[in-house]
Amino acid sequence: MNSQKLQPGVEFARQSPVPPAHRALALLLYGFCAVAGAAPLDEPLKPLPEIPKQNPNQVELGRRLFSDPRLSVNNTLSCASCHQLDKSGADTRAFSLGFDGRPVSINTPTVFNASLNFRQFWDGRVETLEAQSNVVITSPHEMGSDWNTIVQRINEDADYRAGFSAAYPNAVTKANIQSALAAYERTLLTPGSRFDQYLLGNTDILTLEEKYGYQRFKDYGCIACHQGVNIGGNMFQKFGVFGDYIADRGNPTVTDQGRFNITGDEADRSVFKVPSLRNVALTAPYFHDGSAPTLEKAVDVMFQYQLGRMPSVEDKALIIKFLKTLSGKREGQP
Repeated sequence: MNSQKLQPGVEFARQSPVPPAHRALALLLYGFCAVAGAAPLDEPLKPLPEIPKQNPNQVELGRRLFSDPRLSVNNTLSCASCHQLDKSGADTRAFSLGFDGRPVSINTPTVFNASLNFRQFWDGRVETLEAQSNVVITSPHEMGSDWNTIVQRINEDADYRAGFSAAYPNAVTKANIQSALAAYERTLLTPGSRFDQYLLGNTDILTLEEKYGYQRFKDYGCIACHQGVNIGGNMFQKFGVFGDYIADRGNPTVTDQGRFNITGDEADRSVFKVPSLRNVALTAPYFHDGSAPTLEKAVDVMFQYQLGRMPSVEDKALIIKFLKTLSGKREGQP
C-alpha cells in the first residue's frame, strides 16, 4: 500500500518504534481522538479550573508579601526564597535553607496549584493556605518570626499601611496578612498544559506516544493515587506499600514518619500526602526527602515501592513522555 494514502494514525503504526503488540491500542487511541474532535474528553483526569476571581487589592498585597523578607525574623528569607517562581514554585535543592542558613528537614513542595490540594504540607497537618503561612512564618527552622513583630513591621511601611486600609476594613492584622498571602497563592495556577489542552478536546496536541504513555499511566495503576484535577494532592498514601523504602534508603529521620508525627497512629507511619504531578518534569528533586534527583529515578522508585513491579524500558519511557505533557503556563508563559 502506498504510504501517501494511509491515514496519519495508520502511517504512525507502520513506522512507529512501538512494538506490533502495542500498535493496535495506538490505533484505537488515534481513532478515539479523531472522533472526539474538539469536545472535552470524558477522562478521569480533568483540566485545571480558571484562576478564581478575587479582590485585586488583596492579591496585590499578597504578591508583595510573598517576596518580602521582613516576614522572617532576621529579614533574610521570604516565601519566594524557597518557593522560587522561576523554578516552578519549588526549590532545586533537596532541602531549602531556613533563616539561619541551615537546611530544613523536608523537601519544599511547589506552591503552584497548591490551593487545589486537600491539605497542606507533606504530612497534611493543616487544611488551608492561611494556616500554612502561619506554620512557616513561626517555625523555628524556617522563618523563625512572630506575628507581633511582623504586624509592626508591615504597619510601619506607609505603602503597606495604605494598601491594607484599601483592601481590609481593619487594615494590618495577622489574619489579613495571612488572607492576602493566600489570595495571591490562589492565583498561582498553571493552566494550559498540553495535557489539559488534550482533555479539552485538542486531541492532536499530544503525540501518539504521549497518549500511549497516558494509557500506561492508567493501566499500571498510577492514576489510583495521582488523580483529580491536580493529578494528586487529594489523598494520603503510605510511602512503601511494597517494601520498606525508608529502611532501604537508610538514615531515617523524624520527618520520614509522615502523618504519624501528627496523629500518633501506627497506621500513619510513613504516610504522606500524595503530591500533585502537575509540572512534575520541572520540580526535581522529588519526594519528601528530596532523594530522587531525576524524574526517571522517581518513576523507578514509584514502581518498585508503590506498585511492586517494574515496567518495561519502553513503558517507562512512554510514561515519562506523558508526564512531560503536564507542564503548564503561568501568566500565559511556559
